[in-house]
Amino acid sequence: MSKKLLVLLLAFFVLGGCSSRGPGVYRPYNYSVSDTSYSNSSYTSAKKKYSHPTMRPYVVRGVKYYPSIVSVGDMFRGNASWYGPDFHGKLTSNGERYNMWAMTAAHKTLPMNTIVKVTNRRNGKSIVVRINDRGPFVSTRIIDLSKAAASKVGMIGTGTAPVTLEVLGFEQKGKQTIPSKIELKKSPQKMSLAGKYALQIGSFSKIEGALKTQEKYDNTDGYKTIIKDVETQDGRMFKVWLTGFKGEIEARDYKSQGIFKNAFIVRED
Repeated sequence: MSKKLLVLLLAFFVLGGCSSRGPGVYRPYNYSVSDTSYSNSSYTSAKKKYSHPTMRPYVVRGVKYYPSIVSVGDMFRGNASWYGPDFHGKLTSNGERYNMWAMTAAHKTLPMNTIVKVTNRRNGKSIVVRINDRGPFVSTRIIDLSKAAASKVGMIGTGTAPVTLEVLGFEQKGKQTIPSKIELKKSPQKMSLAGKYALQIGSFSKIEGALKTQEKYDNTDGYKTIIKDVETQDGRMFKVWLTGFKGEIEARDYKSQGIFKNAFIVRED
């Protein structure tokens, strides 16, 4: 490869912004009969309940992403990129048309309509954007800004910049605006995935195996085991669930400890 071609390729990846972030509209996770985890997920607040398919886990390029539980004041650090003309007018993940002149952004896991303050750590410039898309699907980047937002924080030329994100609040469902400070104070202070979660630790075609597993692991670390009798495409199955988690985060954290090999999170009915 010539030096000239190598330089051109490097310039493409640095300045390409959204061109390397993946599809503009995410592909939802394909649920099956035997995997009921997170089905019909929603996010909720103390004042109002919202439901939208963009809060379900989804897969892009073989990687599964889980929408977050976040609260006002939560802060994140990472690299920002931006996307512009190539995506202008196309559908975003929540069904809106992308407008590169609007103060919006894409994030892999924040709930749609989350209002975020973005600060460029190189120059201290800040802007406020509303999340209405998924991306950027590059592991080293945490947010994709619209062209207008990127311009205001001075990162058009560099293509990327180190930033700090701060959750300011949540816009009402259906609105496409940046709320005022007064409106933000009145908005829900937390957006989360609603529902009860369990950890599936075994699946058996015969009840005897399920009963043994239930008895062996019941009251493990204070959690209870139950057996779910389920009809699947492969016939009748007896699934053993570990229950009693206060929410998705607790279930996910417990799963990450690796106590149960091949276990996965399911949502209780």
